[in-house]
Amino acid sequence: MDILETHAYDRRQRRNTSCVLFFSLLPFFLSTALYFYLWTPDMPASITHAGVKSAPTLLLAAAVLSWNRGQSVLGVVGGLLFSAVGDCCLVWPELFLHGMGAFAVAHLLYSLAFVSSRYAAYSSSSGSRFLYLIVFLAGGGFYIYVLPFLQKAPNSDILIPAVGVYVCLLALMGALAIRTGRTVTLLGSLIFMVSDLSLAMQVFKVTAPMEHGHTIVMVTYYLAQLLIAVGDVKAVENNDDFSKWKRS
Repeated sequence: MDILETHAYDRRQRRNTSCVLFFSLLPFFLSTALYFYLWTPDMPASITHAGVKSAPTLLLAAAVLSWNRGQSVLGVVGGLLFSAVGDCCLVWPELFLHGMGAFAVAHLLYSLAFVSSRYAAYSSSSGSRFLYLIVFLAGGGFYIYVLPFLQKAPNSDILIPAVGVYVCLLALMGALAIRTGRTVTLLGSLIFMVSDLSLAMQVFKVTAPMEHGHTIVMVTYYLAQLLIAVGDVKAVENNDDFSKWKRS
């Protein structure tokens, strides 16, 4: 097989893989559409609400697990599962700290995935250190900005250090996504940061109530999780291709 035939075969393989991946993500798209169809501003907190809200994230975890054959259990799959726990907790306002803790673990697991050998081959250049600095400065600046509002909260003694740790983990996840050099992963991580910061602005009453505030948070959240999941699938897929090439 000459080089032109090889390239044509590779293109067909990538196209077929993309089609299969899209169909494996259909349950996620359908469950996301169902959530937005059922959600209303006065929707009561309930087990059903929690189940519908967390279903897209759980289905993403199942899709990544089926593609990666368990390689991401202590990485993106684990992060998605803890995110689903966080989704459920945030349905009840009194469980906000529990939900934040679950998402903190999720960000830590994503960070571990981004420094794993599956992503190591795509390490970014030294010039990206400036971008790392920007991410951490943005996180620190946001924390300083919301600190006066945290101090007014009834449980400020717990909330102030908890939010500080959470922002550090969120910024770490974003910085390590830069390190992967993968556009999909980086976009997912940055959009996740936007979603979390938007939620914090509303929960801590930094901004006036927004008419479509919940929609903004959830659209960016589901999009971020989708991009991170697809990035992990592609990382394993390309790593397997590289291993096969080395063995040939």
